[in-house]
Amino acid sequence: MRSTEENRPLNPDLTDPARRDLPEGIVVAPRWAAILGSLVLGVLYFFLPAKLRLGPDWLLLAIEIVALCPVIIARLLGRRLPHFTTRLLALLTLGVVTVALAIGVLLLIVTLPADKHAQALFSSAIVLWLFNILVFSLWYWEVDGGGPIKRHQAGHKAVDWQFPQQIGGNDGSWAPHYLDYLFVAFTTATALSPTDTMPLTRRIKALMMAQALIAMSLIVIVAARAINML
Repeated sequence: MRSTEENRPLNPDLTDPARRDLPEGIVVAPRWAAILGSLVLGVLYFFLPAKLRLGPDWLLLAIEIVALCPVIIARLLGRRLPHFTTRLLALLTLGVVTVALAIGVLLLIVTLPADKHAQALFSSAIVLWLFNILVFSLWYWEVDGGGPIKRHQAGHKAVDWQFPQQIGGNDGSWAPHYLDYLFVAFTTATALSPTDTMPLTRRIKALMMAQALIAMSLIVIVAARAINML
């Protein structure tokens, strides 16, 4: 006869070691949206011209799929990877897409003086701007409070970011989802400053400054040059 622990439904978003210490009745933020955002980055890489990337256009998406395979296979087998392994794969993937973004922006600036095609230049800037939003939304998702599992264990209290719903404390009935971090990244790339969500720690402020600097370079320098060339 199976024990009560074996018959208990498993939370699809939590690994077994972390699940033992989770408070009861606290909302869990699903991972699927963050995974989808990561895959969209691989698709966007297809639209970058060859002069703004290293390797073939399918390389980034292939790396992301390879990183996701262990998680998917474990789920299909009814098992879960250890929290450390899942987080390591996520951070390694984030490192790869961040390098791809940095290379794309750097190559765009380097080739800017010789580029006379306004439409291609403008479209490249738009793709990199969207790439910037997605990359940093994933960074915010993974860094805030030590990641989704750690945030859950802490009852979704404000740690690195303070969302409006966390002002005055949080009883765990509200959890920031990936869309919330995507909105923060979008407003940072457009307003170049925080809006309704406040950065609380130095590491988040550093990430936010890096994103705003990239967005400002793309909007003010590259986009303005492309419009003037039309």
